[in-house]
Amino acid sequence: MHADLVPNFSLRQLSYLVTAARLGTISAAAAELHVSSSAISDAITALEHQLQSHLCVRRKAQGLVLTAAGKQVVARAQTLIAEANELQRELTTTDGELAGPVTIGCYPTLAPVILPVLLAEFGDQHPRVGLEIVETTQDRLAGRLESGEIDVAFVYETLIPGTPNHARLFDLPAHVVLAADDPFADQETVRLEDLVERDMILLNSPPSSQHTLSMFHDRGLQPKVRHRTTSYEVVRTLVGRGLGYGVLVQRLRNPASYEGYPLVIKEIEPAVEPVGVEVIWPSGITLPARVEALIEFALAREWGHG
Repeated sequence: MHADLVPNFSLRQLSYLVTAARLGTISAAAAELHVSSSAISDAITALEHQLQSHLCVRRKAQGLVLTAAGKQVVARAQTLIAEANELQRELTTTDGELAGPVTIGCYPTLAPVILPVLLAEFGDQHPRVGLEIVETTQDRLAGRLESGEIDVAFVYETLIPGTPNHARLFDLPAHVVLAADDPFADQETVRLEDLVERDMILLNSPPSSQHTLSMFHDRGLQPKVRHRTTSYEVVRTLVGRGLGYGVLVQRLRNPASYEGYPLVIKEIEPAVEPVGVEVIWPSGITLPARVEALIEFALAREWGHG
């Protein structure tokens, strides 16, 4: 190999810089990597010399701040380190067995349906694949797929951030949740027009809140929101207490609230457009085999969701 094809810096130097940039200080990077602060500092200094670029400003009070060149190096280094780790994992597996981490993002109300299946069934099929879970709302997914922080995510079709690849798993229509002694509890269906003057308990978590309010607004209605909560179970609990009605998409098999108060669910009449549940993954990159396998598993499975 020609000498000019061999870089004069190492992946270790790059990883030290990336870790220090992520944590903000050399001392924090040293603690995480179990090396001395001087080793981190010397590696970054050597890297700056070898790249002939000033990569960061190091101040005791402010910590480590990347320069423009440093930001470029860190962005490229993250890709190089990920590819090197992937190569190592691929070459140390045996008999084609999948191995390595997969970080799964999941919208919280989908988590009880999606995650147990993946952790139990996919986990049993591929015991050397480590499944890490990140429960987050869809507005907080922005950038995390593209950066590689999350490998694959399970979300509602509305408000998907960015332009990831996506595929449909199943559809769910919204429904109304009522206390068992509600005046409408004996009706087969419920009209939004009949609810608009009553108190609503709103699941205030994107995109659920936007979807719920849009159903009313599309019919020229303005619901009367009494309480807002980011918790699916709090909605059901307050409804069980008779403090209002809820409009939810995800259906649980449990017919009672967290406190044990009985609940009933009613279809909306006329029917509302169902919401798709999708699996999404970053576009423009080659996925590791273990991530591809998880996506294929999810698409092939018959999902029970209520």
